[in-house]
Amino acid sequence: MPGLTAAAALLALTGCTGSLFKSKEPLRSVYLLSIAPVPAAAAVDISGDITILAPHVRPGLDTPRIAALYSDRRLDHFDGARWSGPLAEVVQDLAVQAFRADARVHSVHGDISAFGSGYWLEIDVEDFQAEYAAAQSAAAPGPPTIHVRLVARLGTSSDRRLLGQFQADVREPAVDNRLGAIVDAYNRAAAAALGQIVADTGQALHAS
Repeated sequence: MPGLTAAAALLALTGCTGSLFKSKEPLRSVYLLSIAPVPAAAAVDISGDITILAPHVRPGLDTPRIAALYSDRRLDHFDGARWSGPLAEVVQDLAVQAFRADARVHSVHGDISAFGSGYWLEIDVEDFQAEYAAAQSAAAPGPPTIHVRLVARLGTSSDRRLLGQFQADVREPAVDNRLGAIVDAYNRAAAAALGQIVADTGQALHAS
């Protein structure tokens, strides 16, 4: 299963100081997630064209801000950093990248090409946050675990027939509580989840 690039591309470079949550500095750092291709021999064989529909994102996560969740269900965001776009756009772009990187597929595109493809894939983003354990506090948190959970539906474009539904649920611990390490863990979790979606899509199409 592929990994995302070893480190997220940092588009705006200035250092973060103080707490990841309590800084009053404006958003300065934009993190871009990218998926690296797998060797050709490991690619999933998918015959046909696929359109990746705009994902549905759980309320509270539908933002460019990088989310953190505490054990009391309190949702927070890391100050001084954000994704390269709203989470729905980020996940849709990553899904297109994943199919191009992980699969031998005729073509894969976003919504704009829906009428020209044989199949569609719709993704619900149920979880995409850094989770802190009950023993941790906002004042002195330890490393979080990144939780990415995606629910996908695959269907035919001609008659909207559902061919399959599958879920990828991945937890990836960050090595420490620095933002760079947290983003790296997001990288690994998203790569694993989308790699599973690609594999399940290939199996569903072969069975149809």
